[in-house]
Amino acid sequence: MPADLFASHPAIGHPRIRVGIGGWNYAPWRDNFYPAGLVQRRELEYASRQLRAIEINGTYYGAQKPATYAKWAADTPAGFVFSLKAPRYVTEGKRLADTGQGISGFVHGGLAEMGDRLGPILWQLPPSRPFDADDLAAFLEALPRELNGQALRHVLEVRHPGFRSERYVALARAHRVPTVFTDSPDYPSLADLTGDFSYARLMRSEDGNPAGYAPAELDRWAGHAHAWAAGQDVGELPHAGALQPPAPARDVFVFFISAAKHRNPAAAMALQSRIDATAS
Repeated sequence: MPADLFASHPAIGHPRIRVGIGGWNYAPWRDNFYPAGLVQRRELEYASRQLRAIEINGTYYGAQKPATYAKWAADTPAGFVFSLKAPRYVTEGKRLADTGQGISGFVHGGLAEMGDRLGPILWQLPPSRPFDADDLAAFLEALPRELNGQALRHVLEVRHPGFRSERYVALARAHRVPTVFTDSPDYPSLADLTGDFSYARLMRSEDGNPAGYAPAELDRWAGHAHAWAAGQDVGELPHAGALQPPAPARDVFVFFISAAKHRNPAAAMALQSRIDATAS
């Protein structure tokens, strides 16, 4: 395998905007993303040098060993970050207010091994969980804000229509926790700015487009990402609350998830390329 396949990309473009995919082990990507002959154990090493972030779904099904987190970090270049989906055993319990022990167990169960490769922690609530202001407030208050002196970034994905509420937006803002914009046909898609970074999970890749999305759609998402990074709200996208006035610059994470999954690496690279080409 030529060594230059694993050379890190230079630090170009917009440093606040990271585009990525969900996971790195997916058999169809061995036909259209990974080089022929690349051994599976080096897929993360390769993917992390083509992308700037990867969202890990495996942690949703169970926390990993500290050595695993350390190995993931060691396989990736400087400047790369992971987003981790928090375990579902925390978010699918009867009451969010009772999850403090589970939250602590996950956060303090080895995440420190990732060092500066640790990006946002995604807490995904199931579609069956309605908005309960008191229960959610207790949960958000229990989220630790630092780990071994390193600031932690939490982001919340809501999937019940009851979260399309100004009360929810106000609560999330009070706790400074961003809300995932899902771009989903099935779940609430809230672009309300509720924290100090933006996080989108794009779920509409199409098989018929080599880059997953049509060029005009990729151009549109590049514009949204630049607006978010500049601290601007995007009125074109759906909101449950009032638009926010201009704010300080913010980090932006955009992940291509599910849908025509075999197209997602191409979509991520196409969007990152557009973002970098138009960076000021």
